[in-house]
Amino acid sequence: MTEAVLLSACRTPIGTARKGTLRDTSAFDLATLVVREAAARSGVPLADIDDVVLGESLAGGGDIARYAAIEAGLTHVPGLAHNRHCASGLASVASAAASVRAGMDRAVIAGGTQSSSTAPVLRRRIPGSDDWQDPWSSPSHVSTPDAPNNDMAVLVGWNTAELAGITRPEMDAWALRSHQRAIGAIDAGVFADEIVPVEVTGRDWTTTVFEVDEHPRRDTGIEKLAALKPLHPEIEGFSITAGNSSGVNDGAAAVVVADAGLAAAQGIAPLATVRAWASVGVDPVRTGLAPIEAIRKALDRAGMAIGEVDLFEINEAFAAVPIAAVRELGLDPDRVNPFGSGCSLGHPIATTGTRMVATLAHELRRRGGGVAVAAMCAGGGMGSALVLSA
Repeated sequence: MTEAVLLSACRTPIGTARKGTLRDTSAFDLATLVVREAAARSGVPLADIDDVVLGESLAGGGDIARYAAIEAGLTHVPGLAHNRHCASGLASVASAAASVRAGMDRAVIAGGTQSSSTAPVLRRRIPGSDDWQDPWSSPSHVSTPDAPNNDMAVLVGWNTAELAGITRPEMDAWALRSHQRAIGAIDAGVFADEIVPVEVTGRDWTTTVFEVDEHPRRDTGIEKLAALKPLHPEIEGFSITAGNSSGVNDGAAAVVVADAGLAAAQGIAPLATVRAWASVGVDPVRTGLAPIEAIRKALDRAGMAIGEVDLFEINEAFAAVPIAAVRELGLDPDRVNPFGSGCSLGHPIATTGTRMVATLAHELRRRGGGVAVAAMCAGGGMGSALVLSA
């Protein structure tokens, strides 16, 4: 079985939804930009690219991947829209790697795109009546009081904190660290190699170039985070706030996954190798703990132990999620989310998984090699993880 390697990895800067720089840029335009750029950076001729797989969360029955493929000059490529909720961007990379390792494709562009600012609002007629439910989102599981399918603050954040015994001061401290690390990475130019600048035309028709993540806060502090009101003040002791939760964001990311033989034949040096991946299902109440099981499963498939991993990205859908994983798996916190994550950089839902892969791949190159793991939870009791080495 051939190895699947990453030949390029890029992303847009992450915008703050509805009031940020990308508020009027569609998921289609963001996807086209990163697909085109990933292909160009890879060195693979367009004619040799077999497919485009993009995570997306529009849930409208369309196919953004095909749209982006055509716009990027890949008319011969079909395109596949992937939806595994928050893990959609990670699932797209895994699907591409699987196809390459199976010998079905030689080069695939994989990624994710999210415009929370312009996403359509869905509605449906309530069965048994002529009334309409508006807005409506497709549920991942039957809603219950302890696992509501339309309230991630309870389903993921609160449940994880309660199950793992995580306090609000611990979550606020993690969130502060996330912002500090993200700002530190921005100032050090860590993301320069992965970011694709976006030309944005404003409502006043002026054009600007957006090239720096705008969600991290330089002015936040532990006092400000502690002063935020809980998202559900009616629930006694509720500890989840906007500060220790991920943001609502816009952005896109893409990588080129290719057959190692193709890369060698064309003289292209890979960024990293995709070693293994895994997705798991758990009781929806335990959604925020699912990355723990996914990490164990992916490392087992890779034939590796926790101690062999140099770097982890565990998405901060809520700060409780990486804290729980650090405790349960015995991880060194300094090796987890060194450049920030959802609480600071933000969480453009269908994009985040690929964004993490891109960041890890570039960091492994800077370090001269190593092993990295990207992991995240996804609504409905799902978790995914992917192992890279370089």
